[in-house]
Amino acid sequence: MQTYIALLRGINVSGQKKVPMADLRELLTQIDFKSIQTYIQSGNVVFKSSQTDKNKLEEQIAKRIEEHFGFLVPVLVKTSNDIQEILDDCPYPDEKMQRSYFTLLHTSPNNTLVDVVSKEVYKNESFVISPQCVYFFSELGYGKAKCNNNFFERKLKVSATTRNYKTMLKLLSLSSDSN
Repeated sequence: MQTYIALLRGINVSGQKKVPMADLRELLTQIDFKSIQTYIQSGNVVFKSSQTDKNKLEEQIAKRIEEHFGFLVPVLVKTSNDIQEILDDCPYPDEKMQRSYFTLLHTSPNNTLVDVVSKEVYKNESFVISPQCVYFFSELGYGKAKCNNNFFERKLKVSATTRNYKTMLKLLSLSSDSN
């Protein structure tokens, strides 16, 4: 069985799309996932599955959530190697990386859109766009940032979900603990 990390977008934010983690873990056992762990309330799940197609896993999780909770949730499934590669490829030095945000992209963005967006400049904010992630840093923190998840989704025309450095490390740790 392979260990996977599922990243759910937009749940339990400001009272919207409430998904209790205990209910989510129970729901995922019905898909025959094993060793299911959740991390914080924002939709981070580590699990094992014999399924090898990440797209099918994303579809299964999204479908099960929609059937049970009545709303659609974008789901991105990665392996610990995928997460490690994203961290290893971070263009920022360690101190800045530890205060950065990682906008994980569901698909690679169009190169023309990447070129256009990369020319945009916002005070106290910087970002680097790769095929699988936007590395984002804001001097003022994420809450006041212009370049948030919605910004990158809209500009790059791809589905995405954002996690901070601490969460990325914790997901790596949980996924290696379950191996």
